[in-house]
Amino acid sequence: MILAFFFVSLFLSCLPILPFATDTNISRPNCPESFSCPTLTPFKYPFFNVTDTRCGLIKVSCTSKGGEIQLGGGSYEIVGKPDSDYRSSDTLIIRNTTLEQLVNNKSCEALMNDLTAESPHPLLYSISISSFIALFKCTKNSTSTRQTDAYFGPSDYKRYNTCNDYNFYYNYLNGTVPSDLPHTCQVVKLPAILPNTQGFDENNIFSLISYYSNILFNLSSTCKDCYKNGHRCDTKNGFAQCSDVIEEKHGWTWFKILGVLGVGCVAILIIIFLYLKRKAGRSKKAKYNIKVEMFLKNHEFIAPKRYSYSEVVKMTNSFKVKLGQGGFGSVYKGVLKNQSLVAVKVLSEVKGDGQDFINEVASVGRTSHVNIVSLVGFCLEGRQRALIYEFMPNGSLERFIYARGSSSSSQLAWEKLHEIAIGIARGLEYLHRGCNTRILHFDIKPHNILLDKDFFPKISDFGLAKLFHEKESKISMSHMRGTPGYIAPELFSRNFGEVSHKSDVYSYGMMILEMVGGRKKIEVEVDHTSDIYFPHWIYKKVELHEGQLGLHGIVSDEQNRIVRKMIIVGLWCIQTNPLSRPRITKVLEMLEGDLASLEIPPKPYISSPSRSPPGSPSTNISHPYCSSSM
Repeated sequence: MILAFFFVSLFLSCLPILPFATDTNISRPNCPESFSCPTLTPFKYPFFNVTDTRCGLIKVSCTSKGGEIQLGGGSYEIVGKPDSDYRSSDTLIIRNTTLEQLVNNKSCEALMNDLTAESPHPLLYSISISSFIALFKCTKNSTSTRQTDAYFGPSDYKRYNTCNDYNFYYNYLNGTVPSDLPHTCQVVKLPAILPNTQGFDENNIFSLISYYSNILFNLSSTCKDCYKNGHRCDTKNGFAQCSDVIEEKHGWTWFKILGVLGVGCVAILIIIFLYLKRKAGRSKKAKYNIKVEMFLKNHEFIAPKRYSYSEVVKMTNSFKVKLGQGGFGSVYKGVLKNQSLVAVKVLSEVKGDGQDFINEVASVGRTSHVNIVSLVGFCLEGRQRALIYEFMPNGSLERFIYARGSSSSSQLAWEKLHEIAIGIARGLEYLHRGCNTRILHFDIKPHNILLDKDFFPKISDFGLAKLFHEKESKISMSHMRGTPGYIAPELFSRNFGEVSHKSDVYSYGMMILEMVGGRKKIEVEVDHTSDIYFPHWIYKKVELHEGQLGLHGIVSDEQNRIVRKMIIVGLWCIQTNPLSRPRITKVLEMLEGDLASLEIPPKPYISSPSRSPPGSPSTNISHPYCSSSM
């Protein structure tokens, strides 16, 4: 009865508005249809060259020669553009003068960094660059060079070995990235020239690189709809949306309009309140699905394939083979139609507002690295949610490192553990360096490191990950993230609010020390002493034993050097002050370099020292890996 009364009231209150509504004219902000720069054809939306960003999404600065555009922190000269319809996409031809100078000088620096552009605003538009050449940058030393030569040689790859630290392998006609790429190699993508270009020579790596690139800008579906309907496209709370609608009203005074709208709004508010109260029991699930669906719509260019629940049931053979169980749900073995094996994580409960699900798709979906697990697809259908990953036959690192010290046949050799540590560091380096968007994982631990059939490591489980732009050195945090024992000390501080990639470095360091210890830290027993902090125990090993460390399984001087190097690197990574920890790139250099060049770091604190600088963690924090029953 109450609902019926207010629906009638709302209808009557809106009757006077109907004539007014017919006179409403919705239009875009007062922006020019196009603008021109010297020597270039006119620019249209989504480009703009005025201070009012409502007129576009991508700023072009006109110059005396033409125009410039900002991408990835660099400024590039616009040398051309086709005259086409820009409402859905546009292509610019840019010139990278820095790369041009490096290529002309045959500098190895030209081959070092992946120059693939990423969109500064991935919710609004995406960026792609045509004509790439894939280079494989591989560590240069006697052992790894023999391995990489044997790997690339039979596949007609050419080698450039003039650079000091790396060999570069490439095949101009083959731009694919092998799934079993050696762990000592990284992928570098650079703009490529066309085969019929003057000076083209497959044997000269620098003749294949172009400092001119065709950049294609693709509007998201939301922004396309916004522009079509005369709205502005913007972001709010992590989603793309339309805003800034200008209405030209005729025939009614503001006083009348406000009075009528006031009555209608009161009725609407009461109706909404009653409706939400009635639907409260189902709102959590609805909000979850709506948020995730909006995210997927705005991230069509990174979202993997979507599967129906019936397809999930079929690929898992009705969930016949269970691989694992966790707080999130269960993981099952599956087979796709092309006979590829997959691991299907079936989420058992809706938690929060869907951010965990979004984190997985947003983080893993935008990555492409041999040390990051691949997200093959997902399922979101009613109450059913699942994430589908590439299958890793050897499961998690956790089951192997805790076998050390036992008679288990599953224990790994020290050389293999060293390779795994390097592979994980390479994956973290990829996440941290980004191009325009970096990723902090926040849950690096052995359980989240998966191993393929050759024990090649891949970082998984991005449910706690957080994305931030390259120009940001720190990000704001509203609550602690991670697993006790791997959480960096700064996250325990009462004043924590901003953290950096050094938090992942700390977690990585604790994991490396755990790999060396060969068993859970709380199980360490030395001289029956109580309250032993595991890093102190391992630090004492390095400090007192200049020669053999005396750890289980070390059978040669080379293995002793490998383990000593891993311990020193791990101890540097867990320094209490984030500024004292190395960047993950430096960690890689330390792991791959000479032991003699490494210094033993200061002894790690269980809590911050009493003379800690302002803003550092509290000095009386109890670390979760102290044991009272050793």
